[in-house]
Amino acid sequence: MTRRAVVVGTGHYLPQRVVENAEFEATLDTTDEWIRSRSGIERRHFAAEGETTSDMAAKAAERALADAGLTANDVDAIVVATSTPDLTFPSAATMVQSKLGMTRGFAFDVQAVCAGFVYALSNASALIASGQASRVMVIGAETFSRIMDWTDRSTCVLFGDGAGALLLEAQEQPGTNSDRGILATDLNSDGRYKDLLYVDGGVSTHTTGHLRMQGNQVFRHAVEKLASTANTALDRAGLSAADVDWIVPHQANIRIIQGTAKKMGLSMDNVVVTVQDHGNTSAASIPLALSVGKDRGQIKEGDLIVTEAIGGGLAWGAVVLRW
Repeated sequence: MTRRAVVVGTGHYLPQRVVENAEFEATLDTTDEWIRSRSGIERRHFAAEGETTSDMAAKAAERALADAGLTANDVDAIVVATSTPDLTFPSAATMVQSKLGMTRGFAFDVQAVCAGFVYALSNASALIASGQASRVMVIGAETFSRIMDWTDRSTCVLFGDGAGALLLEAQEQPGTNSDRGILATDLNSDGRYKDLLYVDGGVSTHTTGHLRMQGNQVFRHAVEKLASTANTALDRAGLSAADVDWIVPHQANIRIIQGTAKKMGLSMDNVVVTVQDHGNTSAASIPLALSVGKDRGQIKEGDLIVTEAIGGGLAWGAVVLRW
């Protein structure tokens, strides 16, 4: 028997304010058609004044707990993937721990930008496989609206805010690739490509910054690296793309999503797509899409799912799991 990290609850939260593409036309040289044609994005959500990353993360986690029929003190650990924490320290995860009323266990953040949730899932799976935790709440949450340069039409129209959560539970499985739970992961990074996607400020430089991106270069790396990491993770699980029920990708750009599916030899009918409604929510995009996909009735128990993402670093990776 093998100890697997199995998804037992999902939840997501989106801020109340919805920003349609047309809203940018008043301040930028852009149009709804321009944004849709280049990204597939139609709208996104922006956090309210005073609404923080940990606020959204806690609401998503509460919904995941309710979905699982569990309480905060049934959880051993919280891992929050975010690049936009409330404060430099403490971690957003410990703030979520407090907001949930969780008085035991441990909590920490993972920072790998848009690949953050894949990194967090991999860490959570390792905690469960090693016996250090039996239940781990894994959350992706971002307030990217706080780091946008509102004069840069190439970036500010692409991003949104939100949070998604998965509750993982240790379960004994037979030890085959038919098991439920996380079956394989693949993580990568290459710091040589830092200048392709970054924020031009930070604590040790005593500056505040905005997101900067060389979109064409990121696109070029994305399709190749996402398909490659997904296939590597599938190979480690002893599976292939033909076995996949759903790709649940990082929701950055519909053209990247389409290109990755094509490179893997899969139809868009096998892809959960939410980018049109959420924009790029960075580390929140995969758990948001998983939760929405489950709510839509797309994702069902027993389905084989591949999640993959790429973000600043560059950092990228994939997770293969059976729902």
